[in-house]
Amino acid sequence: MADLLSPATFGALSLRNRLVMAPMTRSRADPDGGATELMVEYYRQRATAGLVVTEGIAPSEAGKGYCRTPVLDGPHGVAGWRAITDAVHAEGGTIVAQVMHCGRIAHPDNKAPGADTVAPSAIRAAGQMYTDTAGMEPFEEPRELSSSEIPVVVDEYRRFASLAIDAGFDGVELHGTSGYLPAQFLSTGTNRRTDGYGGSTDARVRFPVEVLQAMAAEIGADRLGLRICPGNPFNDLEDADVEDTFRTFLTAIRSMRLAYLHVIRLHDGGLDNLALARGLHDGPLIVNDSYGLAEAGTAIADAACDAVSFARLYISNPDLVARVAGNLPLTAFDPRSLYLQGPAGYTDYPTAVNS
Repeated sequence: MADLLSPATFGALSLRNRLVMAPMTRSRADPDGGATELMVEYYRQRATAGLVVTEGIAPSEAGKGYCRTPVLDGPHGVAGWRAITDAVHAEGGTIVAQVMHCGRIAHPDNKAPGADTVAPSAIRAAGQMYTDTAGMEPFEEPRELSSSEIPVVVDEYRRFASLAIDAGFDGVELHGTSGYLPAQFLSTGTNRRTDGYGGSTDARVRFPVEVLQAMAAEIGADRLGLRICPGNPFNDLEDADVEDTFRTFLTAIRSMRLAYLHVIRLHDGGLDNLALARGLHDGPLIVNDSYGLAEAGTAIADAACDAVSFARLYISNPDLVARVAGNLPLTAFDPRSLYLQGPAGYTDYPTAVNS
């Protein structure tokens, strides 16, 4: 485990170790999208991670999709998250804000009244999502963004990056997978546009490229990460040639020299996402998806990656670093409490010394 516990530098980000807390929606924000005192404690408990990546935070009300998820550009956004970043920094941690615009993966009951649901094309996603008001409901049919509106959305991401630094974050990670807005622009199944943002592969990658460029111009590419999972069908995502799409996308941003690329591997025999990333990204690589600690340590020792992110292990083991260092038993997580309100299954998991 020595390799997992070694320090690293990713651009302007300093990591005390290579155990990364993966971004996880936990649905504990206020109804208006503000961060809560409960969230302060949740992140403080896990601040010994080499890097904490927050849950997805919407750049605007239009970008919000799920109930009780945070919005940074809201009445209490910066102040609420400043309390969290201060708590993490007080423990010696490093924390980045993941920006997540859900696009068409949304329902109006989960947003402020009058907030739009927008996408590259007016194609409703198959499936349903949970609302506190009526339980499971179909996804809303989105409104297609006009050509003149797209730069406005790009600027929402730029403003998010600026506000994130104001809130004390060390950097920002763009959520580029799971069927959300950047992935919707990338994919042929969700992008049927015929203007400069759709049609050819070069046109489909234009939106996420411009988003990354705008945020990098605001805070520096050395404070900017990107999370991807080429071939991930989650949230009704489909692309006619996903390898070509991501080769074009990663080639277009290669010279930016982002702080890191955060890649989710696939287990279904599709693309080798890690090989694709290694071939087209020259900087630090964080890998994710069901890694055990031994496998993670081997991957780092073999230079297959530079860090590994963990989700479930960080839910139930807030002191994961101490458990790895001491070779201590791990606590299993309870999936039934993932999205509940309150501390149960959120801030009440014991540390090893108290278990």
